[in-house]
Amino acid sequence: MQQRLAQDLIAAMKARNQPRMDAIRQVKAAVTNQEVQQGSTMTDAQVEEVIGRLVRQHRESIDMFSKGNRAELVAKEKAQLDILLAYLPQQMTAQEVLALAQQAAAEVGARGPADKGKVMSRLMPQVKGKAEGKAVNNAVTEVLSKL
Repeated sequence: MQQRLAQDLIAAMKARNQPRMDAIRQVKAAVTNQEVQQGSTMTDAQVEEVIGRLVRQHRESIDMFSKGNRAELVAKEKAQLDILLAYLPQQMTAQEVLALAQQAAAEVGARGPADKGKVMSRLMPQVKGKAEGKAVNNAVTEVLSKL
């Protein structure tokens, strides 16, 4: 993953693609900071976690800039978000998350909203990196509210 990032950065620099360079440099800086904190090199899964955090930050920024009527900043954040999403595994659809939530609720014997913790702890390892936590939370809430 880190080799791919380095190669993509070189390609972006040659193409003078500033948004792509900025996004990849942001990832590389976050990865380097994490490696310094850990004291070891990161695996591909750990790099994907870092990218996932950056994706979440960009989504929050888009929401905030939208509320502040800052269209130019929203466009910049969306461009970087699209670049970062290309480095993550294919994201699950809402229907797929809902189906897994129903399955997890059945497996743990959930009876209502009070069992949300059990369902979430069963479901999150299955969707880690493939679905946003907010979407998983909404799906679990929907499933448990119908019980």
